[in-house]
Amino acid sequence: MYAKNCFEAVFFDMDGVVVDSMPYHFISWFEVLRQYGVRINPFVIFEMEGTKWDEFVKLMFKQSGKLLLPEIMETIHKKREELFKKHFQRYIFENIFEFIKSLKNKGNLVGLVTGSNLREVENLLPKELYKLFDTVITGDMIKKAKPDPYPYLIAAKNLKILPKNCIVIENAPYGIKAAKAAGMFCCAVVTSLNRASLKEADKIFDTHEDLYKYFNVSRETLNDKHEVK
Repeated sequence: MYAKNCFEAVFFDMDGVVVDSMPYHFISWFEVLRQYGVRINPFVIFEMEGTKWDEFVKLMFKQSGKLLLPEIMETIHKKREELFKKHFQRYIFENIFEFIKSLKNKGNLVGLVTGSNLREVENLLPKELYKLFDTVITGDMIKKAKPDPYPYLIAAKNLKILPKNCIVIENAPYGIKAAKAAGMFCCAVVTSLNRASLKEADKIFDTHEDLYKYFNVSRETLNDKHEVK
């Protein structure tokens, strides 16, 4: 029996799954860190997606052999947020609203589990889409971030669902590791990394459309467009 036939809840990562935002994350991090002599490439950003921002900064400084003074951490974070807002152009993946709505109409619970902080989530997601989620777990709410299973376990606990009855939809290795460590079935969609990078997922989909088909969401449902503001 496929996990999709017995699940009770679906947990979504945000960046690269709900919102096509990863290129903007790279641009903003690249621009702010190079001011401190720290160089990064897009694959590092994409592979580490889901971890807390401060852990990412510490690792980037360490790998670059640069001294990271504690007092500049908040300055880096603030500059990064400003650059992200400057560059970001919202693009919600096509039919994601209809997909989530169809899951809820079938009686499933849905959650959002992301390494981004709550303020960023509220700014990135249209209010109508945000309200669809039965639980939202953000990086500033938790003690341990992906690839630790803690964020997904907290999401399941909030909804009072056993982890084995949850499906996770991810697009990055850290999120996949977190989902599997939590004992959940994990689907991955190819948006920012190739299939080889997502190999630990139970199912991999080349497009969101393929993902929707797997969950038996009808074309009529997806074509029933609703403008999300």
